[in-house]
Amino acid sequence: MPAFPGFVVFAMAFGAAAAQKGLSLGQTLGLSAFVYAGASQMVGLEVWQKVWSPTTILTIMTVTAVVNARMILLGATLQPWLKHEPTARSALNLFLVTEAGWLIGTRYYNEGGRNTGMLLGCGLTLWSLWLVSTLAGYFAGALVPEPRRFGLDLVMPIFFSVMLVPLWKGARPALPWLVAGVVSLIVHAALPGYGFIIAGALAGVVAGMLIE
Repeated sequence: MPAFPGFVVFAMAFGAAAAQKGLSLGQTLGLSAFVYAGASQMVGLEVWQKVWSPTTILTIMTVTAVVNARMILLGATLQPWLKHEPTARSALNLFLVTEAGWLIGTRYYNEGGRNTGMLLGCGLTLWSLWLVSTLAGYFAGALVPEPRRFGLDLVMPIFFSVMLVPLWKGARPALPWLVAGVVSLIVHAALPGYGFIIAGALAGVVAGMLIE
């Protein structure tokens, strides 16, 4: 339940943004159901085209993969818990993993719990909430003809800025953030497209490795 407010706000923001972008209800719910990752869904909207080409498809696949790469680490930490599970059940659990579900699940595991049904139940609950909130946001967004007039285009930048605050550990650990941001801005100014996301992420990783 502590994860519910964040899920509701984020999913509704995505649903509203998708409606403003011109996506159909089926496309919007499909993204929430099968991509199921708020950050990459938002980035995907920026790349979304009415007419698709191999280049734009490759772009959205690459951007989604880069933004979701953090899930590789989350999945790896669950390996000791899921290694004896049937492959199909492990795949379902890993598909449903989010940061919130992972945090709840690992805490349960570290306290001695071993029932993977807890992880699955948590994942299904949050996934269902995500879909319902996306649906609500889609219809709410469709009712607002000019989102910029009400400042709705600022929802995501503000949301991500607030999410960064608890991650602050001091100036030195924040240097990779600075490097990633500066490189992203430079690449964005110099090159068209969304390569700035990948460039910024890689620059931040390299900076973090060098600092450590």
